[in-house]
Amino acid sequence: MAAVLSDIQIRPLAPQIGAEIIGVDLSQPCPPEVFEQIRQAWFRNCIVLLRGQKLDKEEDQVRFAAGFGELGRVNKQHPGIESWTSKHHHSVMFISNIRENGELIGALPDGEMNFHSDQCYTERPSAAAMLFAMEIPSKGGNTLFANMYRAYETLPEDLKRRLDGMKAVNVYDYANAATRRGAASEVAPRYAHPIFRTHPETGKKALYVNRLMTESIVGLPPEESERLLWQLFDHQENPAWIYEHTWKVGDLLIWDNRCCLHARTDFDASERRLLRRCVVLGEKPV
Repeated sequence: MAAVLSDIQIRPLAPQIGAEIIGVDLSQPCPPEVFEQIRQAWFRNCIVLLRGQKLDKEEDQVRFAAGFGELGRVNKQHPGIESWTSKHHHSVMFISNIRENGELIGALPDGEMNFHSDQCYTERPSAAAMLFAMEIPSKGGNTLFANMYRAYETLPEDLKRRLDGMKAVNVYDYANAATRRGAASEVAPRYAHPIFRTHPETGKKALYVNRLMTESIVGLPPEESERLLWQLFDHQENPAWIYEHTWKVGDLLIWDNRCCLHARTDFDASERRLLRRCVVLGEKPV
């Protein structure tokens, strides 16, 4: 049953993750009490969805995203990034397969994408990311979200003890392994973070590795590291705590990178796909 708070409604998207917010028009500033209800729903559910939004102006999306924290800058290390980013806001970029004058207007244009957490290869990964759907293919290109609180809570106790306090190296090579796990070059950006991280707001622990970007466990022999990582990857991708979002134009979805992973399903590359993304700067994981 949907929970009624003030003039808005909050209802679950899936049993283990996600909430839909109904009754909010983000083309107008949110009253503080309404925004706080949305923020608390986000903390409780890892992701929140607001459908049917009319955000023709970038600043409307940026204003809403800024309520979740300091806006981060788009990572300028990726080749071609200048043509994918907003000319008006440093935190805005486009995810798209559309080409204009032969050049892509967005990042990550095609195909399936492994589960990952945004910018986990940096010292301060993003706390949140927000996507607004502008053009969507007739099928496919769905986004899957996995609850990493549940992944941690359901890990075997012996594995929790074995990995407690350990770190894993995360690396991202956009040129060679942008969407599927692969060997990264030595110069690709990388950073080691705790395998189990504590959320600064909720105080809950989450499993903080992912198939796309986590390369190795610090201090372990390569074979043991690889074996344990694949065990963790398979565990965290359990369908029991995954929500698959089928996009519609006007959908706005914000997720918490500190406690959930996301992935993308394949879609017809001949169909146009365009989403606008904002990021919120996070803290160094502990």
